[in-house]
Amino acid sequence: MQNLNAPDMAQGFTPMPAGTLLDVAVRRFGQHHAIDFLGRRYRYDEIGALANRAAAGLQALGVGKGVNVGLCLPNTPYSVIMYFAILKAGGTVVNINPLYTAHEMETILRDCGVGMLVTLDASPIYEKIAGLVGGGLLKRVVICRLARALPWAKGLALRLLRGKELAKIPAGAPYVEFTTLLGAAATPTPVQIDPARDIAVLQFTGGTTGTPKAAMLTHANVTVNVQQVQAAMPQIVPGAERVLGVLPFFHVFAMTAVMNLGLSIGAELLLLPRPEAKPLMQLIYRRRPTILPGVPTLFTAIGNAAEQAGRTDLSFVKFCVSGGAPLSVEVMERFERLSQSRILEGYGLSETSPVLTLSREALVKPGSVGPAVPGTVLEIRDPAHPEKILPQGERGEICARGPQVMRGYYNKPEETAYVFTDGTFRTGDIGYLDEDGYLFIVDRIKDVILCGGFNVYPRVIEEAAYQHQAVQDAVAIGIPDAYRGQSPKLYVTLRPGMSATAEEIRDFLRDKLNPIEMPKKVEIRDNLPKTMVGKLSKKELVAEEAAKAKPA
Repeated sequence: MQNLNAPDMAQGFTPMPAGTLLDVAVRRFGQHHAIDFLGRRYRYDEIGALANRAAAGLQALGVGKGVNVGLCLPNTPYSVIMYFAILKAGGTVVNINPLYTAHEMETILRDCGVGMLVTLDASPIYEKIAGLVGGGLLKRVVICRLARALPWAKGLALRLLRGKELAKIPAGAPYVEFTTLLGAAATPTPVQIDPARDIAVLQFTGGTTGTPKAAMLTHANVTVNVQQVQAAMPQIVPGAERVLGVLPFFHVFAMTAVMNLGLSIGAELLLLPRPEAKPLMQLIYRRRPTILPGVPTLFTAIGNAAEQAGRTDLSFVKFCVSGGAPLSVEVMERFERLSQSRILEGYGLSETSPVLTLSREALVKPGSVGPAVPGTVLEIRDPAHPEKILPQGERGEICARGPQVMRGYYNKPEETAYVFTDGTFRTGDIGYLDEDGYLFIVDRIKDVILCGGFNVYPRVIEEAAYQHQAVQDAVAIGIPDAYRGQSPKLYVTLRPGMSATAEEIRDFLRDKLNPIEMPKKVEIRDNLPKTMVGKLSKKELVAEEAAKAKPA
């Protein structure tokens, strides 16, 4: 059953066509700077005018209601302009990770019936897309030129010194230059949008297991979730913030909590196309962001870089927002100690636009992702009997109702029916609510390790490992065990300049874990696999162990 009652829960919020987020921002903050891209700054009225002209150009190419348009871009001004241009033209944004393989891109394009794609003239991206054009899948490709988005000197240097990084795009159809779009008209033809029913974004789930699915996020889902987050963050000063934009906008966390929220409060978005340590720290020290959204590995990386540079004063950061992956207490406390700024942890999923909870600055509980954002109801249900709501304090499956919950999965009615019970969305995560309504996440249902009839939660092992002063990253998974069925295995990386052996780490864990939870093996690695957004990833390690277990 779909979450069809969600719009009724939007009391106090204003569902609207998603394209109007930018229109409202332009009216309120037109002369303010909206974007800093590697030193080139764009005002709100400039971004608004470019989005309108590009929307008119897309309409001239046939984009309108019911047309799904792929957006395959790293963080650049084009990401913002074309996101809103597609929405203003009446189309639906299909977010596509530029780092996907050609096969992964093809799967998404076919699943969503995408015939038009917006991308960058960067060779690593274009080489994959060219094959999809040659195969006849893509009928139109809008090309955005990287050099034209940069400051003049940097753009010239890119063309002259690093020209091999730029693809040579054939002239003519099916390719359309971004500048060509701008010549159609100054404003698009208005499109009638029903915010509660019409789809703004097709957002693919992470795909950590199984096949990724496209969550149908309505215009109301997207716009109300921005308002919910803003309502939970009263410390924001409209028109006075600078938001670090290193998380990729094709990921739902950054789409809402960085781009859409940032624009709605008139902030300046400080964009980086790649999260490389040196330019990241240069940007942070040069532009001094006041709001720093990130995933836990980003806070670890910034903390390491600041320590190594001897520049740990990040007091210009008013607060940080962590999401996308569990934030350990140790990582949080270390970063807050270094930066003297507060980290507010949130929780959500692609299917919930994504924010369901967010810590409040007045009461941060270590280990909790905070209470529900306004207008959201959280329920803890029995995973085996989802119709049963469990009492406060008991562990069970986290379920949610709210105006930010998706309509369902695109063209997947069976999968949609499975994740809704009584109109409540089942997240697949295990957790509990305390007496103040604060949510504590225990683990993913699919990640639970089954040891001789006992449930072992990897997060418990990982949290214990983070207490060791030398451990930087920790991932626990289940490996085959002839006696118990599965046993835990722990993978760790070490902090720069520190050392530890696997046996030392096991000894450290002995009084922190029970015998069932104790890792059978500890493996120290130089690096651990991460997702495209920088979250630690288990699936590669699980596949590696499964391959080892296969008979020769």
